[in-house]
Amino acid sequence: MTDDTSFSRSKIHPKKFALLVSCASVVMLFAALTSAYVVRQAAGNWLEFPLPSVFWVSTITLIVSSFTLHFSYKSFLSGNAVVYRGLLLLSFLLGILFIYLQYKGWNALVDIGVELGTNPSGSFLYVLSALHAAHILGGLAALFIAILHAFILPYEVTEKRKLRFEMTQIYWHFVDLLWIYLIVFLWLQQQS
Repeated sequence: MTDDTSFSRSKIHPKKFALLVSCASVVMLFAALTSAYVVRQAAGNWLEFPLPSVFWVSTITLIVSSFTLHFSYKSFLSGNAVVYRGLLLLSFLLGILFIYLQYKGWNALVDIGVELGTNPSGSFLYVLSALHAAHILGGLAALFIAILHAFILPYEVTEKRKLRFEMTQIYWHFVDLLWIYLIVFLWLQQQS
């Protein structure tokens, strides 16, 4: 006789599966956009300009936020409610800082004469970074809900709260990796 409980535990939760499918569709969207970038760049009439350094600062900010969220989750599991709540709040604030730094990056582009619609190279950068920022806003909404749960509900590690936190973490790490891909892609395109 087989143990049905071990089988059911080895399957991925349907909500996590749906999240991963959504992430895969976002990957396809950005793969299509970066492919279009390469094709359009090869067509000529391409303005070369340096990537503003504030985009690298925003990258570091987002990476740090992934670490703070990871350690918030570890603290949640281990029973350290104060660290869990503090790092969760810090992750949220770093996410807001990332959005602000993206805005500063767009301002830096305008300052060097690269405005939306001026040249396809600048337009691609605006579209890629703004579309990614929209996904960050979705992650910030999830973090905000996690913060409400952390500060309003009594501290308790339940399967439901654990799943919610894991899904928030998966999505946040995903948008982090997505930005790293984009910034490295854009940097490599400038090197060629």
